Amino acid sequence: MSNIYKSKKYVFFFLAPAFIFLILYLYYPFFVNIYGSFRAIKNLGTYGTKWNDPWYENYVKLVTDPVVRTSLKNTFLMIIATIVGQVGIALLLAILVDNIEKGTQFFRTVYFFPIVISATALGLLFNLIFLYDKGMLNQFLELFGKTTLTDWKGEKLAILTMMIPVVWQYVGFYFVILETGLNNISQELYESAAIDGATRFQRVIYISLPLLRNVICTCLTLGVTGALKVFDLPWTMFPKGMPLKETFLTGTYMYYQTMEAKNVDYGATLAVLIVVLGVVLSRITRAVFKESEDF
Repeated sequence: MSNIYKSKKYVFFFLAPAFIFLILYLYYPFFVNIYGSFRAIKNLGTYGTKWNDPWYENYVKLVTDPVVRTSLKNTFLMIIATIVGQVGIALLLAILVDNIEKGTQFFRTVYFFPIVISATALGLLFNLIFLYDKGMLNQFLELFGKTTLTDWKGEKLAILTMMIPVVWQYVGFYFVILETGLNNISQELYESAAIDGATRFQRVIYISLPLLRNVICTCLTLGVTGALKVFDLPWTMFPKGMPLKETFLTGTYMYYQTMEAKNVDYGATLAVLIVVLGVVLSRITRAVFKESEDF
């Protein structure tokens, strides 16, 4: 039996299925997508009848398309909302829950619950909350004497209205990761600090946060790359980038071009942009928030 572990050829035998799966369902579609971005494609599942004229036409359009600039701006706002809203609030909640003795399981369940709900269902729910006429939020404001209705899905507030549900949904996801990281910190460190006279705030600043550095870095990387791909909830609330195409994100605009406008080749170009941005931003995130080998 020990010879199996000594022989390296068996390692490739066990790695092969996963490697083949990645080739078939990740790398092959990705390179076909790049190929399709240079072709004139109007129907999914085809390679197109000819090359674009010029062959880089879609990439020129990518640079000059004003909706792309709008979607990039909104996506970067979503990234900021993710870092501050999702990871930031999740970190605060995880620290608070870690410092209570009873009810931790209750709070873990409550905070994680939004993740298990379908994003489409949440989108419909928040549509009802933000309705202009008889929406729950406007009715609530009327109770406090506000006489004019607020158009939460109008041009001025649409981006904020879209980001609030997205941030709310994924706080629990990062909360669970950070709470698990806190649970892995030895209680002896906190006990020693308490004996030395450290307050709870000092224990958080000088023990919890430094030892959570790598976990926070992972959450930030997941948050940044996830913001580039977010689709379902924004599309449910603002289909086709309504109003006036001002709420498009990179993910929703790619879907719109591919499925609604039938510009499959341009949708493939947008997909390439999302992948490139994901790789670049994840590298920048990991460079700025470097993981420490000490912990």
